[in-house]
Amino acid sequence: MTQIIDLRSDTVTQPSKGMLDAMFSAKVGDDVFGDDPTVIELEEKAVTMFSKEAALYCPSGTMTNQIAIKVHTKPGDELICDESSHVYRYEGGGIGFNSGASVRLINGDRGRITAQQVLENINPDDIHFPVSKLVVAENTSNRGGGSCYEFVELKKISEACKENNLKFHLDGARLFNALTETGETTSDVGQIFDSISICLSKGLGAPIGSLLIGGADFIKQARRIRKVFGGGMRQVGYIAAAGTYALENNISRLNEDHQKAKIIGQTLQSCNFVKEVLPIETNIVVFKLIDIIKNTDFLETLKENNILAVGFGPQTIRMVTHLDFTENMLDDLILTLKSF
Repeated sequence: MTQIIDLRSDTVTQPSKGMLDAMFSAKVGDDVFGDDPTVIELEEKAVTMFSKEAALYCPSGTMTNQIAIKVHTKPGDELICDESSHVYRYEGGGIGFNSGASVRLINGDRGRITAQQVLENINPDDIHFPVSKLVVAENTSNRGGGSCYEFVELKKISEACKENNLKFHLDGARLFNALTETGETTSDVGQIFDSISICLSKGLGAPIGSLLIGGADFIKQARRIRKVFGGGMRQVGYIAAAGTYALENNISRLNEDHQKAKIIGQTLQSCNFVKEVLPIETNIVVFKLIDIIKNTDFLETLKENNILAVGFGPQTIRMVTHLDFTENMLDDLILTLKSF
């Protein structure tokens, strides 16, 4: 059977034997009634990691982000985020649909905004403007090519939010990739955000699931919104067990993905069909093709060579390394790219 090298996302991984064993042996209850012991264990683990009061297990990162936005805002309020933010670009218009909130977009640095930019975009207390209520940071930034925030800047944004009565939410879908590079702890992160979303199926290898983490009152409201969104699940401990396994076993190996991504980037730098490679900090490789090559044609050529990637805009390609992307696959990919 032909080996497929799938670099479309770090969500394409398959559960390992250890993860499957944990899933099959999980003790379960009914999570809507709040008595699934494996879900409770996972939520309590997240609470301890981030030094917060409560957590909520949900099917997806889109749901955890959208729940957070709805709890933090009311219709007519406004949130501030980078123009490339996942919550704005890739969650189906959920901010308007679910929360009736407007968005103030900031042109940041590869997905990263600054405290000064936040301050410059807070609306005055004037009836002509929506009420600025929430700031959302994405770490790492997907469209920024896996770029990481400097923690000192996140602290400055947090302080600006507190001084201006705004809430601060973290879309931490790939937060552990960022922490692998910057060295801060999950407890450090928990101290500066009002709410945090982490994804267990990006990079960490779980098949499904994200966690929303915050204060007790916030999570109480979030649980109600999850029900309204249709996110209440029953014997979901079988899947939650995969999340616990991921947190315990798959964070420490993320640097392997980062190193493979950097090798891919180094190879692309020397390819004559590549115009630009975004700086590679974590596991995302984003590069631009020269003008005479369409990304659709390039993707088709990759596919003919059993390599899958995704278009990321005009002349732009994204590849994402992950735990199922082996050293042999890396070698094959490098040989293929050099042969074009």
